Amino acid sequence: MVIEELVLNRPIRWYDYITINIYWLGIMAVSQANGLIQPLLVQRFVGPEQQGTYYGNMRLYSLMTALLVQALAGMLSDRNMSKWGRRRPYILVGALLNVIFLFAMSASPGYWFLFTAVVLVQFASNLSHGAQQGLIPDLVPEDRRGRFSGIKAVLELLPVIIIALTIGPMIAAGNMLGAIAVVALILLLTAGITMFVREQPLAEKPAQLKWKSFGRLAAMTLLFLVVILLSGEGVQYVGKLFDAAALPAQVFVMGLVGLVGMLIAVVFGVYGSIQVSIGRQAASTNPAFTWWVINRLAFLVGANNLAAFAVYFLQGRLSLEGDAAAGPASRLKLVVGVLILVFALPSGWLTDKVGRKKLVALSGILATVGTVILLLSPTLNVIMIGGSIVGAGIGMFFATSWALGTDIVPKKDAGKFLGISNLAGAGAGAVGAYIGGPIADYFTIHFPHLPGLGYMVIFGIYAALFLISTIVLIKVPE
Repeated sequence: MVIEELVLNRPIRWYDYITINIYWLGIMAVSQANGLIQPLLVQRFVGPEQQGTYYGNMRLYSLMTALLVQALAGMLSDRNMSKWGRRRPYILVGALLNVIFLFAMSASPGYWFLFTAVVLVQFASNLSHGAQQGLIPDLVPEDRRGRFSGIKAVLELLPVIIIALTIGPMIAAGNMLGAIAVVALILLLTAGITMFVREQPLAEKPAQLKWKSFGRLAAMTLLFLVVILLSGEGVQYVGKLFDAAALPAQVFVMGLVGLVGMLIAVVFGVYGSIQVSIGRQAASTNPAFTWWVINRLAFLVGANNLAAFAVYFLQGRLSLEGDAAAGPASRLKLVVGVLILVFALPSGWLTDKVGRKKLVALSGILATVGTVILLLSPTLNVIMIGGSIVGAGIGMFFATSWALGTDIVPKKDAGKFLGISNLAGAGAGAVGAYIGGPIADYFTIHFPHLPGLGYMVIFGIYAALFLISTIVLIKVPE
């Protein structure tokens, strides 16, 4: 089968859609599996009273590593003169390192060994990720990139189903090493297929890398990290002041303080980071861009961390012990993933008909309603219903938020502005986990007879952030 356009001076064939995109399946398989494996490993080493804090710390520093490494790998692979092509050497090396670090993670004898292994997993994953992002722009004609991107989106969602049907039951049965082996096999297989992509080496030596741009990114990341750390410290300090208060007062105060702390990290983190990365003049000329990133970060703090803490939430809500929560958690993620796919496809078409802002706003409302149902659910079946509504909101958001952003950013600098918006993707997991984890532990320590209360409190905060993400759209023009 031959398709009429050209990739590297030859017709595009059906398998090009697979070879160019298949590694996204491997990357996302690692990410989805880690969402089940890492919380359980942390729990083994620190226990339920401190698991939220230690897991939050691990997510904070590993995701900041991801943000920096992904950008650097993209810059370096742009200039790679290897005879094997620009991107594939980074993809292959990243995949091999990832497998090593995944097995090191599973063999961790203690928390700090695990912490180091997880940071290294993010390093390896984003070494490949940064290069993989260049394959479609490098090799695919502009009028075929939409089709290739559609295949990419499907392959990114397939791991949700794969993990739910394979990895989840294996972990629930206590076979953690076998689960890691399956993930490693998927990663190596997809990397191996990617090696059949026909890249050609650069014919001319590229311009020297301008380290100033990476320096700005590093400064932006450092500033964002400091804001998150200070917000987290403030939340924990206030919590100590209310140790002797009644339960309703503690729930209200810690929920409110946690929400304010996350909002400070979101608003001031984004504002300061954008000022550093693009400069004050550009930021003041494009204020809607800042509010759009705030909208994205507020929404993704909720979306990413509902998934991150799903195992701990289900353990407390359904009285499950240890690895037994992996099965229900993987099924919940499967339901959410299917609804994301189902709603993402028509929303992309619908956004051109009814407008971007309306659908982005509706996605925040749907996610809020779904999260509230999760909080009130006494059974797994009702939790699945709440998860379905959250998934519908996330799918709608993914399809419409990016379209809104592409309308807002200045056309001549679209690449730079949209690249900076990745702050929302990497920052979301860091903000929600680093600030939310200690809040969950606070209630586990003070009210051990009410298992899962702390995770209900932080899920309530995430619901509020979904709603706030809709409210801030007032500042974003259509």
